[in-house]
Amino acid sequence: MKRPSVDAWIEEIRNNDSECNAGMFLIHNGVVRVTPKAQVREGVQGLGQVKALTVSYDKVKADNAIRKALQMEGITNIKVWINEGKLNVGDDIMLVLVAGDIRPHVIDALQSLVGDLKTNCITEQELL
Repeated sequence: MKRPSVDAWIEEIRNNDSECNAGMFLIHNGVVRVTPKAQVREGVQGLGQVKALTVSYDKVKADNAIRKALQMEGITNIKVWINEGKLNVGDDIMLVLVAGDIRPHVIDALQSLVGDLKTNCITEQELL
């Protein structure tokens, strides 16, 4: 799946925001890493290296997560792209852009949305 341009997303938001309410843009770019998730998050050793990752997601749940994040204080726009299929190390898993009024609001919304997507919407299977 072709990765969208973050620059194009920002330009689109700027061009459609007549009141210029977006004072901050934050981007999350999740990438397939060689180190297994269990090693990074839990310190589990001896798993070997990730060779690839299979990714799928529930579009309805993702759309609901985006709507929920858009209701957070100060958030003016959100763009999300999630890659699907068999991904190699270094490939993009997802891009998330959150636009809003001030830094604390945008940081909170980005953390909340990415957490919701990773926990409730996206299924990943590491191939070791």
